[in-house]
Amino acid sequence: MRSPDKGTTAQEIAMWTGQGCILTTKDFTILEFLQERRHRFSDAYAALLRAKIDGAVVIFREDVPAHVTTLNSRVRFRIGDEEPQTRIVSHDELHGFVGLTLPVTTLRGLALLGLSAGEAIALPSNDEAAPERIILEDVLYQPEAARRKGQSAKRPALRLVHDADHSARSPTAGHMPGGDDDPGPSAA
Repeated sequence: MRSPDKGTTAQEIAMWTGQGCILTTKDFTILEFLQERRHRFSDAYAALLRAKIDGAVVIFREDVPAHVTTLNSRVRFRIGDEEPQTRIVSHDELHGFVGLTLPVTTLRGLALLGLSAGEAIALPSNDEAAPERIILEDVLYQPEAARRKGQSAKRPALRLVHDADHSARSPTAGHMPGGDDDPGPSAA
């Protein structure tokens, strides 16, 4: 197997990385939108983007496994032998969250999107340097899994309680005994 270079096609990168990816319909749509604007990105980014789109298994957000990186997932990953990093994979750069997010408009952010915990991917490079290998160690938080967990949690049933002392009320609703409808200071 050879490493990807400037002339590498999307299919070759998909073969080289040895995997496709799992994307939600929303994440896939966002990647298609980025593909339309690929002229803004490097050749390496455009090639990886094409490989992600071509090799994607697209599923509904309700069906995405909890160990797959989706947008707004908090992930722990490492690059080569470096120390692990934790970031939130975001749609775009979020101002005020410097160092906490990894936008999919970056090569690393795009690489992590759709990966499953334990998988690795080698990033194509624009120069002669060796490709960068990213290993997704864990998906610490995934919004779709959190949503499913919240929906499945038992919630107490709503119970309506009627006025138990209905017979003590005056026949004209809203009026207090004595003809005055002002409840006075005790109502506050």
